[in-house]
Amino acid sequence: MNFSQLFKQTNGQCEFSPDGRLLAYTNSQRLFIRDVQSLQVVCQFTCIDAIEKIEWASDSTYILCGLFKRRVVQVWSVEETTWTCKIDEGSLGLIDVSWSPDGRHILTTAKFHLRITIWSLVNKSVSYIKYPKAIKTGLAFRNDGKYLALAERRDCKDYISIFVCSTWQHIKHYETDTRDLAGLAWSPDDRVLCVWESLTEDYKVVFYSVDGRCLGSYLGYQMALGIKSVTWSPTSQFLAVGSYDQKVRLLNSITWKTIIAYDHSSSVTGLELVVYREVEKKKAKLKTNDVLAGSTSPHFLQTKYEVLEDRPVAIASNPLDPNKPNPRHGIGTLSFSSDSCFLASISDNMPTTIWIWDVKNLVMSDILIQAHPVKSWDPIQARLAICCSNNYVYFWSSSGCLCVEIPCEGPFHASSVKWHSSGEILMLMSKDSMCVCYLSS
Repeated sequence: MNFSQLFKQTNGQCEFSPDGRLLAYTNSQRLFIRDVQSLQVVCQFTCIDAIEKIEWASDSTYILCGLFKRRVVQVWSVEETTWTCKIDEGSLGLIDVSWSPDGRHILTTAKFHLRITIWSLVNKSVSYIKYPKAIKTGLAFRNDGKYLALAERRDCKDYISIFVCSTWQHIKHYETDTRDLAGLAWSPDDRVLCVWESLTEDYKVVFYSVDGRCLGSYLGYQMALGIKSVTWSPTSQFLAVGSYDQKVRLLNSITWKTIIAYDHSSSVTGLELVVYREVEKKKAKLKTNDVLAGSTSPHFLQTKYEVLEDRPVAIASNPLDPNKPNPRHGIGTLSFSSDSCFLASISDNMPTTIWIWDVKNLVMSDILIQAHPVKSWDPIQARLAICCSNNYVYFWSSSGCLCVEIPCEGPFHASSVKWHSSGEILMLMSKDSMCVCYLSS
């Protein structure tokens, strides 16, 4: 396992290209493109202000930079470095920008979700979509790139509009069976569009075909805080729904009924379950830098996993304050392994604990109890990489757990992690720097 040197970056904007050849990251208003294997700079671009978002086009030939304070999007070509494009949203402002699946159209969202504008890089045409609902997951492209589904709010009712991405023609418009739609997502096989209610409404998920036919619905419970997170399995067989009652419900994609409800208890009693706990100890031999840094430095500690044999195992839980809005409670993070065999989850009021569920056998597989709250994770195949804002990266697989110290001079608090598509390279990011980890030399 080899680690690169540290590179300065800002805003956590670091992305592998879709084809896996290049790595892009920002440093204030500069955009750097490096070769993933050699880490040599391929090209460098300078924007007119600090870059707040970057995103690769699907064919990895273009990359956009969102400059939200300036209400501007700048687009660069990694093949023709002299080619440039600038999009100015003007007085309406800019809060988000993204590519269409063909990599030749850019969608910008105006402030207050007044409209979505579609800009063509092919013929310089501009199209507008009105009435988008002001939610984070209210826009979704089908995985084959043919259709766009958009959540709308008109006359105090929720609607879905379907657009053809080749022409941006509006082909379908239908009302949804929701009172306050909170998000939508296509199934990976493009067969189903699922929509779900906001947390203050009923625990409800509704399923539609592309032509607007209702395929089914699921109602969990009523008169309580409801859905917090939703994710499809990569095979489209399951839909995992996390909620405020500390459960993950696994829904069957044919009957839309619950297969199993995974409970996140604060006490673990099962003897067949493997529980890993991270243990921090002072280093036996300290380096000069460690002594100068003092005991608060992560370099002062070494960490490892130990397997807990005794039962029950108590899991630390933060108390719920009913007087505060948006309570840190319930299942806020869900992620399937790429083979759909495992599901990982985190309850927001148990931020140091990761629950691993064996989907094939419908049982809990492992529990990882970290010393610090989990800040970021990324699964690939049946492996999970985890960061907890210290100088370690953690790995889980069905065969065990591993703690790896990130070698660097000075502090590096890894708070975000991303896998390369090959599964052999990791990108690790702190607040102001990043490094690349190669699992095989």
